This record gives sequence, C-alpha cells and structure tokens, in this order.
Amino acid sequence: QTQVVESGGGSVQPGGSLRLSCIKSGVAFPSYCMAWFRQAPGKEREAIAVVDTRNGSTYPANSPNGRFTISLDNNKYTLYLQIDDLQLEDTGKYYCAADRTSFCWRAGWEHPTRWTYWGQGTQVTVSS
Repeated sequence: QTQVVESGGGSVQPGGSLRLSCIKSGVAFPSYCMAWFRQAPGKEREAIAVVDTRNGSTYPANSPNGRFTISLDNNKYTLYLQIDDLQLEDTGKYYCAADRTSFCWRAGWEHPTRWTYWGQGTQVTVSS
C-alpha cells in the first residue's frame, strides 16, 4: 500500500523560499506518478506539477512565473517542491499525491479525483 508524507512547510515572509518534501513508501502496488497540489483557504485544491518517477520527467517543464520547481530525488521516492519568491497568495496547505497509472500527465491529471494516494499536507503560511 502506497503512503506519502509531506514536510517542509512553515511560516515565511513574502519573498522568502521553502523546499517541501514528500516521501513515498509502499510497494504492494507501484505508484509511478507523484504530484504536488495546494489548497488555499476557501478555494479548491489545485495542481502544481507532476513527475514520472520512472524517469524523473516533470510536467509542466516550467511553472508559471518560474517560482515553483518540482524535482525527484535520485532515490525515486522523495519528491521536492521548491518555492521561490513566496507571495501572500501562496498561503495554503500543500499536498503530495501518488498514482499508479502509466501516463502521469494524461488528460485530467489536474483533477484531484484522479489521484489515489494522498498525504496529510504541510502548511505554508506567507505573511508580513
């Protein structure tokens, strides 16, 4: 059974940076795909980026404004989200998800319902 655990959140000032981590465990059913989502207060959960752990490929290749960078550790079980130049609107709970489908960024990947395994989230608070 696949499990994911997020960490690395915290409270920062605008312009600061954070690196979030997600550790995947469990081998009963391979979960090739991992992704980061976030949910701001009062808003729906939204996708940030996805990675195919089989080869480390990510999608999208470059996030809007270039402030979010997703990457996979060499061990293939740890996913990172580097957030630079944090803004007030980045405040929210950040979630890691995993799935066992073969095409990680298939149409509809941005919908949370397409993902099977979820962590409990890590809180990011940006305030001045």
